[in-house]
Amino acid sequence: MPVTAVVAATCSLKDKQLIPQRKKINADIRNETLSWMAANKYSFVPSESNCFMVDVNKPGRNFIDAMEKKNVYIGRVWPAWPTHVRVTVGTAAEMATFKKAFKEVMENPPATSSYRSAPIGESWRDEPSRAFLS
Repeated sequence: MPVTAVVAATCSLKDKQLIPQRKKINADIRNETLSWMAANKYSFVPSESNCFMVDVNKPGRNFIDAMEKKNVYIGRVWPAWPTHVRVTVGTAAEMATFKKAFKEVMENPPATSSYRSAPIGESWRDEPSRAFLS
């Protein structure tokens, strides 16, 4: 582990309120986003973690590409769930940006298809994980 990460983690653990506060903030943002998804009749897999899966009813890779064009970077697609994408919960502002872009992409599908399947056992991307938003 990098020394700076260990020092930061150690300092964070000394504040007994910090972790519960951050967990509550994350849960509140996640729950608000999932409520928005349900109110808009989007299909998703609920979660207790900092991410959730959404069925976009189209090849997930195409959806990811369309979201990237709006500078919103979401997770990957698994071969077992080709129409689901993984979304990591961000800050309230990031999730507001996500919801706006998500709705636009869901309502205005891309004109051309760039769908490609990944061989079983291989990742959809060979690149490292990306941040939620750029």
